[in-house]
Amino acid sequence: MTANWEIDTLENGLRVVTTSVPTAQSVSVNVFVGVGSRAEVTRTNGLSHYIEHMLFKGTERRKTSIDIAEAIEGAGGVLNAYTSQEITCYWNQVPFDKLPLAMDVLADMMQHSLLEQEEIDRERTVVQQEIRRAYDQPGAWASRLLSEASFGDQQLGWPVAGTVETVEEMNRQDFMDHIGTWYVPQNMVISVAGNTTHKAVVEETRKLFGELTGDAAPSIEPAKEGRPERNIIVEDRDITQSNLGMSLRAVSRTDPDRYPLTILNAVLGRGMSSRLFKEVRERRGLAYSIGSGVTRYNDTGVLSISAGVTAEHVTETTQVIKTELMKLVDDLVGNKEMTKARDYTTGSFRLSLESPMALAQRTGELLLMLGEIEPVDDIVERLKAVTAEDVQRVAQRLFRDDNLSMSLVGPGADASELAKALAA
Repeated sequence: MTANWEIDTLENGLRVVTTSVPTAQSVSVNVFVGVGSRAEVTRTNGLSHYIEHMLFKGTERRKTSIDIAEAIEGAGGVLNAYTSQEITCYWNQVPFDKLPLAMDVLADMMQHSLLEQEEIDRERTVVQQEIRRAYDQPGAWASRLLSEASFGDQQLGWPVAGTVETVEEMNRQDFMDHIGTWYVPQNMVISVAGNTTHKAVVEETRKLFGELTGDAAPSIEPAKEGRPERNIIVEDRDITQSNLGMSLRAVSRTDPDRYPLTILNAVLGRGMSSRLFKEVRERRGLAYSIGSGVTRYNDTGVLSISAGVTAEHVTETTQVIKTELMKLVDDLVGNKEMTKARDYTTGSFRLSLESPMALAQRTGELLLMLGEIEPVDDIVERLKAVTAEDVQRVAQRLFRDDNLSMSLVGPGADASELAKALAA
């Protein structure tokens, strides 16, 4: 798949990026807004996510959520949205000849949603049920607690969806103020990929979004540095498996060490040939699921490890994970393992960009967050250039006792026992 992007900025400051894929049968239209849970205060925690729900609930021309869904699904397409700590994204994917409709529906939602009080109240229960569902999934809840153990009482430590209590107290004026502050042209990107041209996308965008106005969005408060005092959070539950999480504060979107960290993560916990999988699952039989991942924000990041084990294996699993971390600090990764990690990382990166949706997501997020889009081949070259010395240096930078946080949801969960295991 050959994909090249073009970028334009409209007169109102709205950026447009098109990735043309002439052989595709579809186009993916994505509207990115530079706002998420990091833009909230304690009382409004979850507001960005709640708004994401509400923009599907009816506009002046499409009165109900069913009208919006039928407009896209009736054309053979799909539509959805998501909210993270720093981004809200509304997207759809349709057959390529339906591009004008796809863009019109999103423009209508973004600018002409009714936000009727009756609908806000009805959706309040839906959002609260989504929060309750996360609580009822121990693995998801352990991840939620791990964010709090990693960042403490600040926005990155709060749940993106908020709590049942914060969602209960939000009112229509909160919605209007939030949208007026953040849903402004300079803080948005339209990203389209598929069988279309940049000219066609810019023309539709100018027609549909050209009248959008607003002042520049505020800046986001930087994350507080350092591990929180309460860095181990447990929840005792009468279930058959313990859900274990471990994290280390890591690097930002722009930190040069992001490339070595990506390779380090592949060595540590990505895939069935990673060290954690081989040691925890294959050699010791301690867990069915075990793995690691990296999340990068504008000013910080986190490396997280998750595992599902029986209660009697929590201590041993914790110690094994800690041992594997320290091996990366003390010893260089061998040539064969480094080659495999580089090939696995670059290969999976290329494979992740096989669809118009994936291409539009990548270009839109990068343009919004960084103001530029790094070519795929440049990233591949930087990943291939990572050495064993680079991996060890990053491990030494991040893998410190004073940078470790943990969460545990399961039977007999005990914070003091977990702290002992971590210190062993």
